[in-house]
Amino acid sequence: MAEARPTMAERPEFVRTVETDAFGVVVKPLTAWEKIYGNGAVRKIFLLVLMAAAWELYARWLDSPLLFPTFGATVRAFYDAIADGVLPHRAWFSIKLLLQGYAIGLALAALLTAFATATQIGTDLLETLTSMFNPLPSIALLPLALIWFGLGNGSLIFVLIHSVLWSVALNAHTGFKAVSQTMRMVGRNYGLAGPRYILKILIPAAFPSILTGLKIGWAFAWRTLIAAELVFGVSSGSGGLGWYIYENKNQLEIPAVFAGLFTVIIIGLVVENLIFHRIEVRTIRRWGMET
Repeated sequence: MAEARPTMAERPEFVRTVETDAFGVVVKPLTAWEKIYGNGAVRKIFLLVLMAAAWELYARWLDSPLLFPTFGATVRAFYDAIADGVLPHRAWFSIKLLLQGYAIGLALAALLTAFATATQIGTDLLETLTSMFNPLPSIALLPLALIWFGLGNGSLIFVLIHSVLWSVALNAHTGFKAVSQTMRMVGRNYGLAGPRYILKILIPAAFPSILTGLKIGWAFAWRTLIAAELVFGVSSGSGGLGWYIYENKNQLEIPAVFAGLFTVIIIGLVVENLIFHRIEVRTIRRWGMET
């Protein structure tokens, strides 16, 4: 006779309630110092104040206004030039020239990059041209520009185009080459081709390199323009910031010279921190492409 197997008794269900509040994330409130230090704008303003104080102290210790004016004297000259309308007029003259040369340089860089991306001959052409002309200082072409285009804005725009073209084209082409095959196949699988493929796949994927090229091109163009105006002088009966600096140097108005340099720096800070920084925040950081 078979031996009967013992039956297992059913265990009662047991439900445990856990207080989730006991395991919550503890957030430590930030102190006032941590809030201030965590603000990038505040840190940068603090550094600028420190540099202005060091400038003032060194100028007072040197005690030679013709060599190094104080920060206060520079600010007064800057305010007087703005109140007279001279400095805004000169700054706007330089900015207009810069925008013209920058826009033409970007257009030519886009055409050259498109040709290099589409064909191997274009790639060889771009690599050859950039290796030849990218190391060549733009200001070195100013004497030739004066011969070819005469005394006018054309000479300045020519050297601006040279300063923008090669850095933008080279960085953009490098970015397009770095786009992964996986990303390219995703675009093909979605049926993208032609301009839609470039706008929706290649440009967003290569945009960090493109933005870097735009920044480098802007920096090269801005300092090339100021240097060219220092050498070139007046164009069409007027002059820009470079000519303003040169004029005041000849008249030994050294605070006004520093005021002109101060204006060049301010414009550079505004373009970098307001324009390019906002573009970076709304594109690269928003897309999670920041390294």
